[in-house]
Amino acid sequence: STLPKWEVLERLNSHNIPCGPILSTREIIEDASLAANEMIVEVDHPERGTFTTVGNPLKLSDSPVDITTPPLLGQHTEEILIGELGLGHEELPLLKTQGVI
Repeated sequence: STLPKWEVLERLNSHNIPCGPILSTREIIEDASLAANEMIVEVDHPERGTFTTVGNPLKLSDSPVDITTPPLLGQHTEEILIGELGLGHEELPLLKTQGVI
């Protein structure tokens, strides 16, 4: 716990002990090899603006993944309550006034 992770990695590798570092988001975003492999993406967000984040590390030729903006807080609440849980449209205002949602 007193050594930098890169030194620990080097020492373990010198003894053929399988290991890998746990990277912070910043370290991942700043890693040139990850950027070259398109694992770092730019995402547009309606409130935050454009930001850099980690994309999908799995690259499958038949299953491409598009990284999109995360939903806003509560953006899909009504859709889930009505469509998935079966609540009626008339129940939502009542639940809101009662502080349930």
